[in-house]
Amino acid sequence: MDTTASAQHLSLSHLILHASPVVQGILLLLLIASVVSWFVIFQKGMVFSSAHRALKRFEKRFWSGGEMAQIYQNVSNNPQLEMGAGSIFCAGYEEFQRQRKGHAADALDAARRAMRGAQIREIGQLESNLPLLASISSVAPFVGLLGTVWGIMTTFMNIGMAQQATLAAVAPPVAEALIATLAGLFAAIPATFFYNRFVHRLDELDAHYEVFMDEFTNILHRQLPESKA
Repeated sequence: MDTTASAQHLSLSHLILHASPVVQGILLLLLIASVVSWFVIFQKGMVFSSAHRALKRFEKRFWSGGEMAQIYQNVSNNPQLEMGAGSIFCAGYEEFQRQRKGHAADALDAARRAMRGAQIREIGQLESNLPLLASISSVAPFVGLLGTVWGIMTTFMNIGMAQQATLAAVAPPVAEALIATLAGLFAAIPATFFYNRFVHRLDELDAHYEVFMDEFTNILHRQLPESKA
């Protein structure tokens, strides 16, 4: 009976329910952080997957050939294409058409600036909420450690007041305190892993956008002599 009672007192649910209010508050805070983290992870996962699919669709359409004006009409009227590289293409093409009757260098510079602005907007949308993941990954372990320190400090204060220490008396409150560290790691590890993964995917997309901007600028440059003929 004593062994069964001790096992029940050391169960996870029992330790959480009988934890001190401070530790329970920290556990609740870490639970909220974990839920928010997983929400951001699923949301950003869908966003990045959509961005990669859009990039492949646009590149397939762009490099399939055809008149630039026709490609622009197809992309600008298709929400599945007019994002990411497609948005950069539309911004550059529209600005180039507005400026091409002027100086060649001005037209190319204007198109390049328009593409750069579109690129910054696309990257900004992809980056949204990533700082939140970074904050959770770096702060959650310390919040959990705070709960552990508080719980152990309270345990030793109670032992000092009782003037006796037995394993049966010390084990439950110490285990209770260590749960806070476990909760902090539980919230931080997924946030850290997926933050690094998303940053890597963001860098890949940004590099693709940079390459496309350079290639499209060269294409526009080859069209300038024709426009001045």
